[in-house]
Amino acid sequence: MGLCREHRAVMEWEAAALVLSVRPYGEGSALVHLLSEEHGVSHGMVRGGGSRKQAPLWQTGNLVMARWRARLSDQLGAVTAEPVQSVAARLLDLPLQLAMVSSACALADGALPQGEAHPELFMRLIRLLTLIGIAPEPPPIAAYLRWERELLGELGYGLDLSACAVTGGCDNLNFVSPKSGRAVSDEGAGAWRDRLLVLPAFLANETEEGSPEDWLAGMTLTGHFLSRWVFGVRHQPLPAARERLFERIRRLAGKDEITEDLNIEPAQDPDELR
Repeated sequence: MGLCREHRAVMEWEAAALVLSVRPYGEGSALVHLLSEEHGVSHGMVRGGGSRKQAPLWQTGNLVMARWRARLSDQLGAVTAEPVQSVAARLLDLPLQLAMVSSACALADGALPQGEAHPELFMRLIRLLTLIGIAPEPPPIAAYLRWERELLGELGYGLDLSACAVTGGCDNLNFVSPKSGRAVSDEGAGAWRDRLLVLPAFLANETEEGSPEDWLAGMTLTGHFLSRWVFGVRHQPLPAARERLFERIRRLAGKDEITEDLNIEPAQDPDELR
């Protein structure tokens, strides 16, 4: 919408958008980051966005019908919006589910380039947030982690979970190489078993939901590659919201110690020793 003329296409648009982040800006205004299907991540300023009246609208994870306007395409746009779907309001008493919403939005905000459209990932995120909002119990953590897997793929860092990197077989794929992101079978793991990332079944099988221990393994796996391939190359840590979600799932799994970083030396990676 709002794309009738070229000079208006770069200065004004109207579209459904997800609120990825909100922070105070100036006197009573707010700086918001939005994700829309055609325009990707966009930054804008909301006049009065910090007011009590507008605060419920500008919550992370909300879906809004946003209008973005700027005199020049590289300026910070002025944003207004109307509500479409509120996720946060439904989850006020569910801290784990709120943490999932915050983490997904923070990852999208930090990983996706500004102004670059990712329509499929946008729709997948809407479906994930809707699922969290309408069916919060049990928490759809497996679906959340499959979305993190899709985020890696969208950015060109897809995990190859189809066959063992060592043997070529498709059975008993229970590990992933921390260096290449390729699956490794029990047979192929050999002496390097303790140096590989555990692959929970739900990341390769859409029908599996997993246990808290599986969720922790999944968080460790996707977190490793998000940290190494997406945020690490920019010399940035994983978003704090994602770290908080990891800690919640770690406690849910009954683990008292933070999982160690599983970076390994190239010469010790089994899929390089074929």
